[in-house]
Amino acid sequence: IQELLRVMRTIDDRIVHELNTTIPTASFVGKVDPGQTCKELYESLLGAHTAREKIIKNCISQTSAVVKTLKEEREKVPEDAALLKQLRKEQTKLKLMQSELNVEEVVNDRSWKVLS
Repeated sequence: IQELLRVMRTIDDRIVHELNTTIPTASFVGKVDPGQTCKELYESLLGAHTAREKIIKNCISQTSAVVKTLKEEREKVPEDAALLKQLRKEQTKLKLMQSELNVEEVVNDRSWKVLS
């Protein structure tokens, strides 16, 4: 999932470059509609943010369900070491996904500040 998010964050990582190539220079002002181009960039950025947030929240939801199930199983069989190991692994994964949601917020804020 982290690799997927990294690829999906390319538009945010290149926002300054995108703005520089989107807004025409004086010689190209008549050939390109800067308002329309900026609108397209805005919509593209908004779509990317929405898609990433949806993916992260979906992963959090799925992982939370797995953690809940494993906790219930652990209560029934507290001495099962393999179950405990799997529970810890899923809890770590859940914390990572929650951290990614925080990272996403920072990335989004940075991009919107640049675009403003």
